[in-house]
Amino acid sequence: MLNYFPIVWKNALENSFHSNFLSDLDRRVTEVYSSMNCYPENSKIFSAFHHCHPNEVKVVIIGQDPYHQKGQANGLAFSVSKEISNPPSLQNIIKEVRSQCGLCKVESGDLTHWAKQGVLLLNASLSVEDSSPNSHRNLGWSEFTEQVIEYLSNSKKEIVFLLWGSFAHKKGKNIDANTHLVLKTGHPSPLSANRGFWFNNDHFKLTNDYLKEKGKTIIEW
Repeated sequence: MLNYFPIVWKNALENSFHSNFLSDLDRRVTEVYSSMNCYPENSKIFSAFHHCHPNEVKVVIIGQDPYHQKGQANGLAFSVSKEISNPPSLQNIIKEVRSQCGLCKVESGDLTHWAKQGVLLLNASLSVEDSSPNSHRNLGWSEFTEQVIEYLSNSKKEIVFLLWGSFAHKKGKNIDANTHLVLKTGHPSPLSANRGFWFNNDHFKLTNDYLKEKGKTIIEW
């Protein structure tokens, strides 16, 4: 499994884990993939990292875990493969992009074009068992992704962290808000959005305003 983890990220994080952590994580994930139907496929587990060099991350969006139905997960938080119908949360994300930005670059639920611009679409767990949401939370992914967030918070400057929903709020509780822009709102799921906790959050506009202020290229959402 770790054979698919980009070497540039592995080098960046090499001092973040105790000596056996990554090998133990690799063993646990490999075991469950060999005995159960899990998503995404092995080669896509680290897709978020393949599209974003650690020195080029401009935005981090934190999700909980991959979609748990066959064919949906592509290794990017909230994203699905092009041929898959957009899940409700993703539909609400796209609605909000169009509301804030007018012309929207999203033509499908595949958010790879965001990732290629420096948006790290990071799930707290990078794998999941078929039809069983949050089933891999105890494999070690939580510690892994916490170290990724800590590395970016402590080693980089002027990143926008978008925290959607209480889970993401807790996951990002230690981000240095003096060095980065941290924006919080409700989760884009219908349960939250229909209660007024998602729409009109201005996160996409505020992100680009901040990036422009810092002399960075804005995201073409």
